[in-house]
Amino acid sequence: MSWPQAAREAVTHPKSGVEAHAPASGLPSREAARAPARRTSPALHTRARVSVDFLSIAGLLIAIGAILLGQFLEGGQLSSLLNGPAILIVGGGTLGAAMLQSPMPVFMRAMSMLGWLLKPPVPPTAETLEKILRWCHLARKEGLLGLERTVEAEDDPFTRKGLQLLVDGNEPDTIRETMELDIEARETRDLQAAKVFEGMGGYAPTIGIIGAVMGLIHVMGNLGDPGRLGGGIAVAFVATIYGVGLANLFLLPAGNKLRAIVRQQIQFNELVIEGLVAIAEGENPRIIEARLQGLVS
Repeated sequence: MSWPQAAREAVTHPKSGVEAHAPASGLPSREAARAPARRTSPALHTRARVSVDFLSIAGLLIAIGAILLGQFLEGGQLSSLLNGPAILIVGGGTLGAAMLQSPMPVFMRAMSMLGWLLKPPVPPTAETLEKILRWCHLARKEGLLGLERTVEAEDDPFTRKGLQLLVDGNEPDTIRETMELDIEARETRDLQAAKVFEGMGGYAPTIGIIGAVMGLIHVMGNLGDPGRLGGGIAVAFVATIYGVGLANLFLLPAGNKLRAIVRQQIQFNELVIEGLVAIAEGENPRIIEARLQGLVS
C-alpha cells in the first residue's frame, strides 16, 4: 500500500484517540513537531514585498524627460510639442483600433491589468514554500485528512483548490491535471490581455502618420501664404511624434512587462502544484524543499 493510501486510512488509537502516524519510515512525532521551524531557511525571505513598482515610474519619467530635455537643448520650444488635435487623433484612433481588434472580455481584462504597471501582484513565493513544508509534516504526522482544517484558512483560491483536491484523496496525476487546466486557462486569458497593448503599440505609429498627413493637407490649403507653411508643417509632424512615442515609450513596454508579470504568477502556481503533488506522493520534506527551491527566484 502506498504512503498516501496508508495516510488516508489512518486509524484512531483506541486509548489516546489520536490518529496513528503514517508509515514507520516517516518522522517521529517529536521530530515532526519541531521540523517546520528547523527547516526554515533564511534564503526563503529574500523576496521583498513592494506595493508600488518604482522602476516603471522611473523608466517612464526618464524616457519622457530625455526627449523633452533634448528638445530644449536643441533650442526648440517645448510648447511646440503640445497639440490638442494630434493627441485626439493618436489617442482616440489607437484606442478605437484596439477596441475593434479585441473581444469585450479581453479588452476589459487588459484595462484591469493596467494597474499592474504601478502595483504589480507579487506572489508570496517564500511564504507558500514554508506553508507547503508545514503541510507536508502535518500530512506525515496526521494523514492527509489532517490538512482539512488548513483548506478554509488558505487565502489564495488556487492553492485552496489544490488543498481541497489533496484532502479529498485524489491521485497525484488527477491533482496535477486539474490544476494545470486552471493554469492554462488563466495564462491564456492574461496573455491575450497583454497582447492588447502590443496591438495598440503597432497601431499608434501608423495613426500618427495619418495625423501628420491630415496636417499636411491643411498646410497645402494655405500655399498662398508662405509664412504659415513652416509652422504648419512642424505642427503636422507632432502627430507622428505622438504615435511613435506612445508606442515605444509606453504601449510596447507595458505589454512586455505584463507578460513578465503573468509568467511570474504562472511560476508561482507551478510551485504550488509541485508541492501539493509531492505531498500526495508521500515525498520526504527534505526532497520537497530541494525540489521547490529551484522554482524560487
